[in-house]
Amino acid sequence: MAMSRTANASAQTRRLLTELAADPSAWRYGYELCKATGLKSGTLYPTLTRLSDQGFLETDWRPSEIGRPPRHAFRLTARGLSFAKEQSARPFRGSVLVPA
Repeated sequence: MAMSRTANASAQTRRLLTELAADPSAWRYGYELCKATGLKSGTLYPTLTRLSDQGFLETDWRPSEIGRPPRHAFRLTARGLSFAKEQSARPFRGSVLVPA
């Protein structure tokens, strides 16, 4: 039986959550999130997958331009928005989360 990991409150995860929480109902594409957060795809996509697996994001294949394949899109769930707000309220000292 696989155990679900607790959400990682790393600086990268918090940056992504902050960006998604700016307009939580909007569907966002990975490339757009890479540009907005400055995260590289090797960091962004595993984080998106983990947040989705934990129920913080919903995902969908959205239509693209004619002749192009659909694109994977992401947006926060209600639980994800609550988590994003919780994380934004927790202070960081450098890259280490300060206990509340």
